Amino acid sequence: MSDKEHLEQFRQEVREWLEANCPPEMRTPTPEGGIVWVGSKIQFDSEPQRLWYERMRDKRWFAPTWPVELGGGGLSKDQARILERELSHMKCRMPMVNLGIWMIGPIILEFGTEEQKRQHIPKMCSGEASWCQGFSEPNAGSDLASLKMRADVDGDDFVLNGSKIWTSYAQKSDWMYCLIRTDNDPAKDKQQGITLVLLDMNNPGISVKPIELLSGKSNFCQVFFDNVRVPIKNVIGEINGGWPITKKLLQYERGAMSKLNESSVKGRDLTSLAQEYLPQVADPMQRAVLRDRIAGIIIDEKAALFTMQRVGEEAKAGGDVGTITSIFKYAAGEEGRQKYEVLLALMGHRALGWDLGSEGQEFNQDELMTAKQWLLSWTYCIAGGSSEIQLNVIAKRILGLPS
Repeated sequence: MSDKEHLEQFRQEVREWLEANCPPEMRTPTPEGGIVWVGSKIQFDSEPQRLWYERMRDKRWFAPTWPVELGGGGLSKDQARILERELSHMKCRMPMVNLGIWMIGPIILEFGTEEQKRQHIPKMCSGEASWCQGFSEPNAGSDLASLKMRADVDGDDFVLNGSKIWTSYAQKSDWMYCLIRTDNDPAKDKQQGITLVLLDMNNPGISVKPIELLSGKSNFCQVFFDNVRVPIKNVIGEINGGWPITKKLLQYERGAMSKLNESSVKGRDLTSLAQEYLPQVADPMQRAVLRDRIAGIIIDEKAALFTMQRVGEEAKAGGDVGTITSIFKYAAGEEGRQKYEVLLALMGHRALGWDLGSEGQEFNQDELMTAKQWLLSWTYCIAGGSSEIQLNVIAKRILGLPS
């Protein structure tokens, strides 16, 4: 049997397994707050949600390409792409959100010690541990190398003091991968004194304060460190050598932000909503403009999908595609925002509901989600590197334009 035939057989097996194991309730748009966050504080909204999570976990498809001996699925990249396409084709919800797998896991696999791999990778694959990212600080966001969180050496430990901000889901996380300042020599470049370290969020001295957003959500937090002790053996790579690793990690972060944005936006079927609300737009000129904008968004989504497929083939051929994640991050953030702006225009005042409304003026769930998701969509144009930063990366590193 040829490789192509093997892959086609695998596709059929995946399709049959998903049909049998993905509950019908998990093939619908993800409702507000309906994402499963892995880890020790995991919660399920329904029995179908729990079943879908457990079946994907037991199939080892949380991390389909990772080594079997560490808890992964052991699939090839071609098989993983087929799995992803079949999940999308069947409109299956993401079974969980796992920044461990999406972001720090690949870094541990590449740069971590054997002890670090054995300690952390299996728990990522099983969903036992959740992770958050401690990068940005109150005065170090886009200029990340300006971070100042102090790390003093005391025996076999670092002692950390300072704070991190805009840390997604810190209140639900078991572990953090964190950038710390281990060298303050002003004669050196600021990038040279940065170290990447793994720390337990249950350590004494850590406190988490959620940041309430305009949408009413509090997925972002500020995390405070007061004499927090972290073993030096938890360093990834070398002390003061965290910056090159961080640049690679940011590529995974941009891919993760694309996934998070996609999870909140893809469930809103723009075509079906247009069929429902477009006839209510009285002005024929406005209807024509809205049709044109909807068609443009659908075309852009298709173009992004084909670009991802092309990049996948380029990576398979050994090409360097690392910086291209900036294109995906930029496209996902901007397309998500534009999609919700079209929904606001399409649905009119029905998209402005914030609660169930007064008697006789109730909003349905689609309508209640729209304004909040529109506000949330702006955060995806900032988190993981703002759209402006991504455009700078694209101009300099992909297009080769002068600085």
